[in-house]
Amino acid sequence: MKNESVFVYNEHETTYKFNDEHPFNQKRLLLTVDLLRKAGALQDSQIITPRSATEEELARVHQPEFIEAVKALSEPSPASQWVESASRYGLDTEDTPYFALMHEVTSMVVGGSITAAETVMSGAAKRALHLGGGLHHALQSKGAGFCVYNDASAAIAHITEHYNARVLYIDTDVHHGDGVQWSFYSDPRVCTFSIHETGKYLFPGTGDVTERGEGEAFGTCVNVPVEPYTEDDSWLESFEQVLEPLIERFKPDIIVSQHGCDAHALDPLAHVHCSMRIYKEMPKLIRQWADRWCEGRWVALGGGGYDIWRVVPRAWSLLWLVMSDHPLIQRLEQEPLLSLPSGWLIENQAESPVDLPDTWLDQTDSWEPIPRREVIVEKNKKTVEIALLYVK
Repeated sequence: MKNESVFVYNEHETTYKFNDEHPFNQKRLLLTVDLLRKAGALQDSQIITPRSATEEELARVHQPEFIEAVKALSEPSPASQWVESASRYGLDTEDTPYFALMHEVTSMVVGGSITAAETVMSGAAKRALHLGGGLHHALQSKGAGFCVYNDASAAIAHITEHYNARVLYIDTDVHHGDGVQWSFYSDPRVCTFSIHETGKYLFPGTGDVTERGEGEAFGTCVNVPVEPYTEDDSWLESFEQVLEPLIERFKPDIIVSQHGCDAHALDPLAHVHCSMRIYKEMPKLIRQWADRWCEGRWVALGGGGYDIWRVVPRAWSLLWLVMSDHPLIQRLEQEPLLSLPSGWLIENQAESPVDLPDTWLDQTDSWEPIPRREVIVEKNKKTVEIALLYVK
């Protein structure tokens, strides 16, 4: 019997590494896989090895000149003319500096997301998760925001080109999914939805509720920029109230979702104040919508997340538990403070610079109340009203 859900993974993807001090640390992949294995939730039979993307597949969403620059800057000692022009391609910044073998590993990341998309669209599985992907900030001719190539855009382009399918892209990263939005801003076959902290205060500064798409695609771009210090209830309400009617109107053939988990209160790079609860409830909603509208077809990707010890392994594991129908997700409904596997805690606490939480979900009773909660909730409600103007 085939797996209904597959896990696209290759440990080599952890070599996507800018430098030792950079906040983008793919050790989080290893920690997540280790947690899932110790919880008995990931079997070898569920894992698919990604392939590398071809240059033709990269060229669907990136300019040939940019691909050439990435390849040249991936050399152990790049030629001086490429080093001098790195700024032109966004590859000399503190956020996204070029590194050796950058093209090779990022091509594998793109290939992993295309592998996930092809697995689902071909009918080999209903759902596929590729946590190494979700690099949603890369633009046609520029790297940005820790992202070199845009694997999410490449996977969506693969789906539209090979299957002529209608794709709903859902981005739950705390940073706006700008690269994917601009890739399909005038393509009516792709609807992009992003819920993120308002760009008034956070990179990349885009994602205003007034960004709607253009031409025939007007209305197929929807943004919900939430206020700093938004908490679980307001985040989930904003998410569900906009997406429910959007899906009903757009009628996608497949959902592709990006699961940055940096909207958590412990994430060091943003200001949204959610708990692990949204990372249990949000994928449940996406799965329900995929089952209702897309015959179950759902591709999920990773994304941001910079508390690699306390947040990312739990959030990404919850996503897989929902995707794979693991009994742990039902247990969490009855036992919200269910303990994490003791073996995982003991093994990783020795290396972690912070105390690890010992439960799957957060014990939020001990958290300090957020000031101005009512004002934040009301501002988010108004944003939802504007977002819905061209949806219903």
